[in-house]
Amino acid sequence: MRNDLVAPGTGAKAKLTQADRILATVLHLRKLATMDLLGQLFGVTAMTISRAKQEVRPYLEAHGHHINTSTARLRTPADVATFLAPDPTQTKVTSHLAG
Repeated sequence: MRNDLVAPGTGAKAKLTQADRILATVLHLRKLATMDLLGQLFGVTAMTISRAKQEVRPYLEAHGHHINTSTARLRTPADVATFLAPDPTQTKVTSHLAG
């Protein structure tokens, strides 16, 4: 029996890349998603999302980036799937390239 196996949910916590930290911060500042949902989507805890937001937000503001609030509100992974699902009533734009 191996001793190096750990139970799910134990051990080191998942980390966010810098790009993920910025994306999660912008999504939360736009009020598109709760910290709990963002944690689920990024595979981290809501506290990790909160810390990322606390660290990233001052940099955004210092560089003149103001994030406007969205009218969409996503609270569950199902909300995200519905929001991202293609709308069958919309006409798709296709590009015709000569080739």
